[in-house]
Amino acid sequence: MPVNKQQLLSAIQQHLLSLWVLLRGFWAKLLAEAKPQLRAIAAKVEPQIRAIAAKVEPQIRAIAAKVEPQTRAITAKAGPALRQVGPLLDQLWRALRSPDNWREIRLRPLLMKHVRLLVITDDLPRASLTLAETESFHPDTRPPEEQLLSGIPGRDYREIYQQAHGRLEKIAKVVPIDAAADLEEVRVIEPDELRAINEQLTERWAEASRFEEGFRRIDEQDRFIREQQASLENFSNLEIDLGALRNKTRFLDFYVGVVPRENLSRLQGAVALADHLLFTYLEREQSTHVVIVGPRGEQESQLASVLSSASFQPLPIPAGLEDASPEQKQDELNAKRQQLQAERKALSAEVDAWEQQHREALRSARQALQMAAPFVTLDPSIRSAGHLAVVCGWVPARELSALEARLRSSLSLPFELESRNPTPAERPLVPTVATNNRFLVPFSMLVKQYGIPQYGEVDPTPLFAVTFLLMFGSMFGDIGQGAVIAGVAWAFRAKLGRFYRFGIMAGLSSMFFGVLFGSIFGYEEILPALWKSPIHHPILMLQIALGYGVLFIAIACGLAIYNRIAVKDLAAAVFGHHGLVNLIFYLALVWGAVGIATNSRFGAGPLALVIGALMALAGYAWSHMQAPIGEKVLVVFIETLETVIGYISNTLSFLRVAAFSLNHAALSLAVLTLAGMMGPAGHLITVILGNVFVLVLEGGIVMIQVMRLQYYEGFSRYFSGDGHEFSPLKLRRGQV
Repeated sequence: MPVNKQQLLSAIQQHLLSLWVLLRGFWAKLLAEAKPQLRAIAAKVEPQIRAIAAKVEPQIRAIAAKVEPQTRAITAKAGPALRQVGPLLDQLWRALRSPDNWREIRLRPLLMKHVRLLVITDDLPRASLTLAETESFHPDTRPPEEQLLSGIPGRDYREIYQQAHGRLEKIAKVVPIDAAADLEEVRVIEPDELRAINEQLTERWAEASRFEEGFRRIDEQDRFIREQQASLENFSNLEIDLGALRNKTRFLDFYVGVVPRENLSRLQGAVALADHLLFTYLEREQSTHVVIVGPRGEQESQLASVLSSASFQPLPIPAGLEDASPEQKQDELNAKRQQLQAERKALSAEVDAWEQQHREALRSARQALQMAAPFVTLDPSIRSAGHLAVVCGWVPARELSALEARLRSSLSLPFELESRNPTPAERPLVPTVATNNRFLVPFSMLVKQYGIPQYGEVDPTPLFAVTFLLMFGSMFGDIGQGAVIAGVAWAFRAKLGRFYRFGIMAGLSSMFFGVLFGSIFGYEEILPALWKSPIHHPILMLQIALGYGVLFIAIACGLAIYNRIAVKDLAAAVFGHHGLVNLIFYLALVWGAVGIATNSRFGAGPLALVIGALMALAGYAWSHMQAPIGEKVLVVFIETLETVIGYISNTLSFLRVAAFSLNHAALSLAVLTLAGMMGPAGHLITVILGNVFVLVLEGGIVMIQVMRLQYYEGFSRYFSGDGHEFSPLKLRRGQV
């Protein structure tokens, strides 16, 4: 009997509608039953909260009285910093208006070219230095295709450089070598000059090694003396001849050491069984110092196992006590330490004089090695045949003309620069150029924690920055707390480096949503909300969060489709995970869900798209699977079910955006409620401590939740993260 498709669709739709009505009725009933219990719990808890507040208020008043002077001092110090807020905002506004700061914002990867530089072998050092100065050449370490280019030029140069570099590093451990920020003159370091520098550093290291050996000898002697003094301290309360104790007799055996106090009684009984005597002479915290004396003979092996089981630790008896008391030995050791300190001071003065004498020579050697480093760094990328050498690498297409012009102006001998586009097989080898926009650099650092986008893939940094700030601000919207975040980031900008801009932008996003929500340090009565307060409109916040999640997932799927088309993988773009068919299924599912919410009907159109998309995915998986029929049915069914459940759960995951915005408002309300139960001083202290608690604890949790949504719901859909970063040859200008 043929199946009527229209009746089948109508039956499925009626079942889904019945399920929706059942769930909605269950939810309404649950809320109706829970409200009286919640009110009863609140009525029971309120007296306890008031009692706690009454007990805590005197302590808070005492704390307020103690911290008031410090608070005034902090306020006085913070005044100048607060006066910088105006210039800071003005600087930020000028930076936002500058076209240069928007030039590096891009979603598509920067186009790269593969270049092949042919030069005369004698001109290799100059070519290497020029490539390093342009900072646009990423070496390609693959061997050349031509079999003739098998030579590796400059082997002696590299060996001499490695020797000189190693000796300079050893010298730098003894004396500091000035690290000038800029090179005085960028020039080619010829082999003869490099050889002379190596010989000079060999002589300097021979002199510096004497100082290093002297300091090592002093350190070893000082460490030995300190160990001797510590040993004497352990025996200070033992009033016997330590010299005699150290030299065991033919008939008596001595053990001096430390045992845990809880093992002492057990050790005493075991020692008595071995015909030995145990004496305690010092107790410190959880340990006891003991002396064990007994006859030498057959019981020694038995006693050794007993001592080991009781965690007995022997104490070494210092040497030289045969003709001196412990007090005399301590005085002698103190005198030796003073002598060593004098030797150290004299040796340090000698090192300072030596460093002053050779400072300029060492500084010049360091700069020369910096200029010789590019040629050595290119070692894996250089091949030669006779007088011809070739260097291959990757260069951004926009930098190619400038690189060629720079080579023409610097190289005196003929050369040839060839360039071509990367082949599809080379795509995994092409480096990806990270964004240089100073506002996006901190977000790029967070993207790198997940991975580097492969060449050809969309750079997720701009999208990541926008969505991160939107989610963080909406989940942590407060004018005052956002200002604190931005202010702390600005105050610690020297320590945070380029990452401080991330804190400032996160704080500004929080302030923006604080204006929309009308919240200042949790207070919602001071400033009227420009839009709506989350805690008063929870259903609206949940609806917006779901809509945002749908948009976010749809964009992520669109980027996944684009990335697969860019690498010419059309089958994966259509049928792959988060491909076009998946996107059609998801949008149809959302379409049907909106229909159920508005007119209680899923709709024939979205239902047909959902069934068609699932059938297409199942058919594609079936045709590409080599397995028995039963296994294929099971795998296809599980994968199809996973697709349905996965998209629903991923969308519902974005409800946490609304949940944390509500949680933030509720937590601030709880702080203000507790503060309202106290006096003026207690109110102020509670508000301050409560906001600190919200900033530290909830701020960290919100950050983690936003990163989770970005990584799992976004990057995992369209971002492989298996690329490698563009790392051009550079002329190092810091420490060698």
